[in-house]
Formats: sequence, C-alpha cells, structure tokens
Amino acid sequence: MSKKRFLGIDVGTGSARAAVFDEFGKLLGSAKAEIALWHEAGQIVEQSSNDIWRAVCACVQGAVRQAGISGQSIAGIGFDATCSLVVLGPGGEPLPVGPSGDPERNIIVWMDHRAVSQARRINATGEVVLNYVGGAISPEMETPKLLWLAENQPHTFHSAWQFMDLTDFLTYKATGSLARSVCTVTCKWTYLAHERRWDETYFRRVGLGGLVDEAFRRIGTDIVDGGTALGSGLTAAAAAQLGLMPETPVGAGLIDAHAGGVGTVGARGEPGNLLTRLAYVFGTSACTMSSTNEEVFVPGVWGPYFSAMVPGLWLNEGGQSAAGAAIDHLVRMHPAAEEASRLAQAHGIGLGNWLSIEAERRGGASAAVDLMRDLHVVPEFLGNRSPFADPDARGLIAGLRMDNDLDSLVALYLAGMCGLGYGTRQIVRSLHEKSLPIDTIIVSGGAGQSELARQLLADTIGQVLATTASAEPVLLGSAMLGAVASGHYPDIIKAMSAMSAIGTLYRPDPASVEVHERRFRAFEMLQQTARSVRLGEY
Repeated sequence: MSKKRFLGIDVGTGSARAAVFDEFGKLLGSAKAEIALWHEAGQIVEQSSNDIWRAVCACVQGAVRQAGISGQSIAGIGFDATCSLVVLGPGGEPLPVGPSGDPERNIIVWMDHRAVSQARRINATGEVVLNYVGGAISPEMETPKLLWLAENQPHTFHSAWQFMDLTDFLTYKATGSLARSVCTVTCKWTYLAHERRWDETYFRRVGLGGLVDEAFRRIGTDIVDGGTALGSGLTAAAAAQLGLMPETPVGAGLIDAHAGGVGTVGARGEPGNLLTRLAYVFGTSACTMSSTNEEVFVPGVWGPYFSAMVPGLWLNEGGQSAAGAAIDHLVRMHPAAEEASRLAQAHGIGLGNWLSIEAERRGGASAAVDLMRDLHVVPEFLGNRSPFADPDARGLIAGLRMDNDLDSLVALYLAGMCGLGYGTRQIVRSLHEKSLPIDTIIVSGGAGQSELARQLLADTIGQVLATTASAEPVLLGSAMLGAVASGHYPDIIKAMSAMSAIGTLYRPDPASVEVHERRFRAFEMLQQTARSVRLGEY
C-alpha cells in the first residue's frame, strides 16, 4: 500500500505556515511565510486576503519541497486560521473595511477591538443566543464587527458579496465552495449548531435584520463539520498556485486554536482522555478548550458549542485575548529591552526566547519566585476574554523598583508568564465549579514551546501539563482534517488517536504550591482593584 501524505496549513496573526505529515503524524517538511498586519488608532487591526493567499501558496510550495516529495503525493489538505472577518465584493474581489479606504485591507483581524460599543449594545439585548457565548459576546466575534461595518462602512456592508471567517475564505479559494465550517460560524457568528440554524430574532434585534431578509446567503447557508470534503477538491487554478494536483481533497477547516485542540486532546497515552483534557493553545493569544458529551454552561467561558471542534461533542472555549503578545508588550516597556533585543538578535532568536533562556540560567521555574520577589503582573492589556468577559479590563504591574538591568527584565518576564498562568487557573477553576473533570492541560503553540514556560504553567495553574510528541500540533490538527476529507480515516476521533501521541509531562513542583497559592490570591486582589479603580468604585 502506498504511503499517504497530508498537508496542514495554518494562518496565524503574523505568518502562514504549512507542513507535510505522513499517515501516522510524522512531520516530513514545513515552511513559513510572513503576512502583513496594519494597526491604526481606534484599536483597528487589518490584513489582506490577497496577501494571505500569496503567503499560503509560498509556504505550501516550501513545505512540499522540504519534504522531498512531489505535489502529486499529497492525498488531503486541511486549513486553519485566526477567527478574522474577510469581506469580499462581487467576483470575490476585496472590499475596504476601515478608514484607509484601501480595498486590499479587507480583513478585520480577530484582535481588532473597534466594535466594543457594538458588542456592548448587543449584550444589552439579553438575547437567548448569548447564553451560548458565555453570556456576553466579545468584540473579537463577527456579529459586532458586522454591525460596526453596517454603521460605519455602509457602502462596503451593502455591496459585499460574502462575509467569511478567514478559514472559510481559504477553503473557498482552494475549492470554490462557499460551505462554512460549523467551527467558525458556531464559535464566532452565533450559529446554533445543535439546532442547525441561525437565530433570526437575534439578528433582527441587534440591527442586522438585512441578513435575515436575504436568508443569510452572505454569511453561510451550507454549514458542514470540520474535515468534510468540499466540492471536487482543489480547483485547477488553486492547484496551479499551490503546486499541487487538481481535485486533491480539501476538508472544511477549523479556527487555529481548535486545530491545536484536534492535534492534542485525542492523543494516545496517559494521563487523561478526550473528555478530561483541556487544550491550551498558547500563541499570540491563548485559547482553552474542553469537550463534553452534554452541554455545560460556564459563565464567562464561550460556548457550549456543538460539534465545533470534535463532531458530536460539545465545546467550552476560554482563553486570553493577549498571551504571547502580552508578554512581548510587557517586556518591551522595560529600560533594558533594547539591550536584550540586541543580544537576542546576535544569537539569532526572538526576545521572548532569549529571556526564557536567561531565566533558565538563573535557576528556571524553581527559582522564579525568588527572582520575581514582590513583582506581580496582571497581563490583561487587551481585556479579559475569560472568565470575566471584560474587554475593558487592562493590565496592571505592582512591585516595580528602580532597577533597570537585565536581571530586572528577566524578573518582569517571569512575573508576566506567571500572570498568564494565574489567568488560566481562573478558567480551570470555573470549569471545575461546573463539574467538568479536567485533569490534564495539553499545551501547544509557539509561546509555550520552552521548558521554562511549560513548568511555570504547571506550577501556576496547579495541574499536570503535557505536550504531544509532535512539534507542530496545530499544523498536525489541520493535516488530520485533510486525512478525514480524503477518506483515509473515517472521522476526526480516529485520526486524532492514530496521528498524535502524548509526549512529555510536567507536574506542579510540590515546593512551589504554597507560594503560588499566595501569589494567585495577590493576582486576584490586584485584578479586582484595577476593576474597582476603572469603575470608580473607590
């Protein structure tokens, strides 16, 4: 029997990546291409769908070349991407989505918070559908962004041919299919997957009744599970651009974090299982995902979403709006950041990696508390996604001294990492309070690749943390979609167990339990104080 090769494609905030895997999940080759990102006042963050497709084509060709195979060897393709809003005009041409008026800038990025007031007004309606997003919709989701477009860019809104999540745009470009993934529309667009319908009352109530009048044709009428084979596979045009074969099967995609969940939580081995593991995808932002057989409502945690990650199971999704991005922002405020950046560049690594190495040289996770001393960070620079659903929350640093050397920069880095761990601990606590039996955290994502980061997360969350054997679990999750679309595996659960395995375990250091309990209490006190000050409750 000939060996099968599957291609996973991941579009993150700053780059597109592609990787080739065999049928057992072994990584054979990978490549990366940068993508453009525009920031403007008013919390505006935009991208270009043309630029992203260019990057996808480049990294696919690079990954196939590095794998040492021909494009004919790829048996199936899967895509994942950030939950960003793509706006296309007639003929699939891009339309401008912001004040620049540049049609190339036709994507409102997930982290764009221009629609905070729209989200607030939507939440004030108290519509039942909001129960399925943790009780409050986030400005990171798509209906607040659609409402912002309708109110601020009416020409774009009314002339748009399609509004698509970025993942669905990629599968459309690849296959010509307008089918939407149940993952994207359920998690970010308020589609009720358990009832297989859009809520007409909700859209009319929030001011988007026009979408109802046109029978939702611009946001999706064909909704399918992740991994479903789309159309006739790759179109001839897409195949030529990607360097692959026409009609290669393409599976309906997933949001990037959810692909990380697919690539991790069903892995072979101990501890835990699909229903007791929490996927923690730690990148620019961070997402937590847990699966259940029955719907469970957790205040401040998105969902429950039916079939959004694993078909047939319910999903609860939490996380932090800024994770790796929060650490980068935090450390670059320090007086020694410029010097550290030069040293990192001299070693050919990023600033975060350099700081992790420096922290290890100073004793690593076991010495972190002594290095931080009384320094505490609440890294909510972009709001609190979970469990408080508070986009207006802001970061807080306490215990600053006048030190400006590299040691104090390392201490600030460690305090920020601990702050992210304590925020995740709050999410896990919320799940436990609803009797979700989480016993293992499975980490993936670029910001969580260092040994230091993983041990700090285990210590601060107070749970066993594990990695998978694959160095690229998000890309592997996408490749699994291609493996299912090709028919090589009958479903996602079979693909997960066949292509992924548990790797290294990190257990909380018994010597650090008490001190992290104290620091966690301090974290919550500071968090509440910041909220009280912001609301004038003093």
